Amino acid sequence: MTIQSIKTRFRAYQLDSAGSSFSYFSGDGFELIEGRYCDANEQSISQEMKSCGVDKISTLHITSWDQDHCSPSQVQRILEDLKPSKIEYPGYEPHTDSGKESLKIITAYKKNNSTPRIISVTPKYIQSLESASSYGYKNVIYWPKDMDVKNANNNSTAKQFRSGSFNVLSLGDLESAQIASYLKSTRSINSEVDVMIMAHHGADNGFTSSSFLKKVKPTLAIATSNYGNQYDHPKQEIRELLHKNEVRLFTTKTGDVIVQSIGNHKGQFEVINLKSGSTEVSSHYTGNAKKGQYLKNNGDTLRDRRATHNTGPKC
Repeated sequence: MTIQSIKTRFRAYQLDSAGSSFSYFSGDGFELIEGRYCDANEQSISQEMKSCGVDKISTLHITSWDQDHCSPSQVQRILEDLKPSKIEYPGYEPHTDSGKESLKIITAYKKNNSTPRIISVTPKYIQSLESASSYGYKNVIYWPKDMDVKNANNNSTAKQFRSGSFNVLSLGDLESAQIASYLKSTRSINSEVDVMIMAHHGADNGFTSSSFLKKVKPTLAIATSNYGNQYDHPKQEIRELLHKNEVRLFTTKTGDVIVQSIGNHKGQFEVINLKSGSTEVSSHYTGNAKKGQYLKNNGDTLRDRRATHNTGPKC
């Protein structure tokens, strides 16, 4: 297998309140990550879709029922304006009024439209999926494999977006060190992650550790915050861990973060951190996707790697 030429874009959007909003585009599929769609990011999402040549989103992927990930009124607007053909929503029962209302809106969307595919990401759903191929182009859903009845954050969805020329790992609000230990042991995480969306916005809660970073070795870490950053995302202890492990940190405090494939779209990418509310660039970086290094190898080398590493479930 050789690496495919796929125009790929990832964007982290600055919001006007605490929360997360991202998108991942590869080829012709535009996935919106988290149910946030407000004055702060609506125009940026529209610009991003225009840059990618799409007028609808292929998937709305929601990792948590918490309002900073999934606002009912904003979910309603996403469904009305962007018309996703697939929705992946958290498989645990919402425990907040906003989460319950968001679930009702998604359920109504399914009833009123014949085409959307609506998926509740539960342990049973993940178990039903086929095994993922090594260094391939199928997205992988890793978690939840179990449900935590005491801490809903640990029921967040963890997914790796692998369909483009570079890979993005989304970790929702996960907090457990045990879950981190499981995830870092999976081959498609510890060999392929280029961009890591930080768990729980970069909180110092036990998930993000030196051992996790040493094993996964992401090139970039993305933490979301609004301009005020009242929750100090990510925490200083986490910033120090990232620096120690040579992981470049980009945050949306200063503006949107854009990662886009360049050249022949076979693995090289550039990162642009915009200034808040403008198209001016505050920082810039270029890098190379990990899977590009392996897909250039010969077939025997790839077969050897497949035989000696675990694979995860794919979607």
